[in-house]
Amino acid sequence: MDANTRVAGVVIAGGLSTRFGGEKAVALFRGEPLLLRAARRLQAASAAVAVNARPGTEAAALALASGHVLLHDAPGDPDGPLAGVRAGLIWARGQGATLLAVGPCDAPLIPEDLYPRLVAAAGEGAAMVETSEGRQPLCAVWPVRALAALTQALADGRHPPTWRMLESIGAVPVRFDPPGLFANANTREELARLAAMAG
Repeated sequence: MDANTRVAGVVIAGGLSTRFGGEKAVALFRGEPLLLRAARRLQAASAAVAVNARPGTEAAALALASGHVLLHDAPGDPDGPLAGVRAGLIWARGQGATLLAVGPCDAPLIPEDLYPRLVAAAGEGAAMVETSEGRQPLCAVWPVRALAALTQALADGRHPPTWRMLESIGAVPVRFDPPGLFANANTREELARLAAMAG
């Protein structure tokens, strides 16, 4: 089966952006909203891309306006990226996909070949980025069959570290360097610095 037909993608854009002073998912990076740039990266390896965002946010409105499926965390799930991954896995299963590629909305320098490489490394399982500075668990591929294990891990409002959850399902580390490719824009100053780095 062609990789694109078995892979769905989800952009995690449900954070509160408290340090950014506004919704960073809709902030512009070289003229393009961060959210749409992240979705474009996922489209390199995914048949369909959804956006996980909070109801009533600018990110949610942008996702819908750009034709992406909008996913919300399930009621009762804890705050944190794994709730968005879980929503993505449920949606991906409904799409008939076997893998879910996951990406953050705020890392504009991630390489073009990121998701094709992760999908290739994952096979039928999981893979996550590793750099010389450590794991980057929000850049990962999850098998849809991990939904039950993730649901169990989030029970009772718990939210384990994302990297630990990925390791528990046997994620293959995929090396990328330099680490700066995965820098997050947590403030507007950081976003401007990353835009300057991009040349």
